Amino acid sequence: MKKNSAILGAAFLMATSAIGPGFLTQTTKFTQELVASLGFVILISILLDIGAQLNIWRIVTVSGNRAQDLSNKLLPGLGFFLAALIAFGGLVFNIGNIAGCGLGVNVLTGIDAKYGAIISCMIALGIFWYREAGKLMDGFAKLLGMLMIGLTVYIAIISHPPVGEALYRTVWPEKIDVMKIVTLVGGTVGGYISFAGAHRLLDAGISGRENIPNVTRSSVSGILITSLMRFVLFFAALGVVWHGGKLAADNPAASVFKIAAGNLGYIFFGVVIWCAAITSVVGASYTSVSFWKTLSPVVAKNEKLFITGFIIFSTIIFVAVGNPVTLLIIAGAVNGIILPVALAVILIAGAKKTLVNNYEHPLILRVIGWLVVAAMSFMGYITIRDNLSRLF
Repeated sequence: MKKNSAILGAAFLMATSAIGPGFLTQTTKFTQELVASLGFVILISILLDIGAQLNIWRIVTVSGNRAQDLSNKLLPGLGFFLAALIAFGGLVFNIGNIAGCGLGVNVLTGIDAKYGAIISCMIALGIFWYREAGKLMDGFAKLLGMLMIGLTVYIAIISHPPVGEALYRTVWPEKIDVMKIVTLVGGTVGGYISFAGAHRLLDAGISGRENIPNVTRSSVSGILITSLMRFVLFFAALGVVWHGGKLAADNPAASVFKIAAGNLGYIFFGVVIWCAAITSVVGASYTSVSFWKTLSPVVAKNEKLFITGFIIFSTIIFVAVGNPVTLLIIAGAVNGIILPVALAVILIAGAKKTLVNNYEHPLILRVIGWLVVAAMSFMGYITIRDNLSRLF
């Protein structure tokens, strides 16, 4: 029973880490730009997500080593480089997550978003300082994950999206945007997110070949939960846009909920973004610090203090700077570019039997993994090239 709870908890931790303010902003903004064709972008991103996640989770848990330790065994110093990339991406996302918490509290209570962020910061700290933090974290992620999906389903229903058109364009799009695929994949399994559940399973003592079926189930479940929320939000936004609704540039996700259901919808948005943001704060902070606790005895001995510092530092930056809406979309793209580097390192390590307890990683998974690396590298190159051409 305890193992099943940890397996489902890891899936929800990964999913709720992905479903943050950036997730809401990206999905609604991209729906406005691509309309029904965004369904195709989401479908391709799901296939890439599953390919990346299956490889990373299986290799990490079979080896019994965290990604940074596996990387250091492959090439000394590589784990420190990977940990630095992950921590940076986690910090960027976490500033946006804290901003989302503040906005959610502001919508629900009317108090200033900065005070809402501070209150949410204290709630997140309470979770980590609780005596059974792992168990509470699993339950917290599951409860709030189901709540925000349920409320968004309601908005999707009453916005009356053109379901037939959306399904048709999901397999036969009018237009394709590579940068949006990179951004959605980066926002789902890029950076720290793809390792959140795998590291949680290791903390719960779930590792080794005997747990491969459980790890596979958990990793795919995490992607499916995230994808369900992505499609539900896409349908909600599509219904609003399709019927002539104009989304606010500074907060497109809030517009979807308010146009579809009035003030009640706006309150629902407050609940959804707070749930999305606070669970992402928990996931980002836990995973970012988990990359350093095996590299530094000081971090290992004072893990909760470092997580506390990570959350407080993110909150201070938000209070000082404000809500980085554009930064959230850029962060998704950046993490999408980091993903092929991280996945390639894990695949190379997984091919060395001495590093994974003589485990033979299936050929089909290796092929899928390298296809994801190639596709994300190519699309990342196009994204960088196109953005540089706009600048110069």
